[in-house]
Amino acid sequence: MPVRQAEPRFLDPVLGIVFDLDGTLIVSQHDFYRMRREAIRLAERYGVGPGVLSVEMPMHRILEAARDRILANGAPETLYMRFEAEFHRLIDGIEMQALDRTTVRDGALELVRGLVARGFRIGILTRSSEAFARAALVRTGLSEYFPYLRSRSSPGPAKPSPEALWYLLKEMGVPIGRALYVGDHLIDAECATRARVHFYAVLPDPKEFPTSPMTVDRFLAAGAEAVATDLVELARQLNVATPPKGAVTPPPPAS
Repeated sequence: MPVRQAEPRFLDPVLGIVFDLDGTLIVSQHDFYRMRREAIRLAERYGVGPGVLSVEMPMHRILEAARDRILANGAPETLYMRFEAEFHRLIDGIEMQALDRTTVRDGALELVRGLVARGFRIGILTRSSEAFARAALVRTGLSEYFPYLRSRSSPGPAKPSPEALWYLLKEMGVPIGRALYVGDHLIDAECATRARVHFYAVLPDPKEFPTSPMTVDRFLAAGAEAVATDLVELARQLNVATPPKGAVTPPPPAS
């Protein structure tokens, strides 16, 4: 059996690169355990029985499972809609509390500057709220490089639905076959592979997740075409470790 390689076998004629946000470009220190715990308590107030949901489930799975159980209980659609609205208000509030401790991940600024200097179109697909994502980009100095962003607050499906990635690529004017998605979680790999988009993984920042279950082997098994230990290595893999000769970083897009 051939040995899996974490290095890219080739560089496609990529036109656009989409990034996950939390953990990939920024270190946000979200209290995910509290989010899940509070979301489960809310779902139980809406009729979801104890033990149905677990704090080990990702947030989007908690929402999906709660929806299925609420509707299976014979509740009207309007009740679920009220639950979903309250769910998002709750999560948004907890999420915004992490903004003051959010920092840019090492190598992120140099990476995106290099990509912009080489003419790549870059965007963000995140499960964070629009408010948090925009504020975090401003706080970390990344906002001027990302005119394209899709969050869980955006209309339509959210990540890991492949449609979320397709909608963003359409806004960016990037064909599926010339796109690359970069993320630090298996949810990112799921989204990219279902959308038939090339996926590169970057291992979580050890400062945020010193014992992360994300590994090179797990990413490769999930469909990653390359795995970088950090953003410096990712820049090398994308051939933007240093700016091209004579290149000048363009000004940020006009607002």
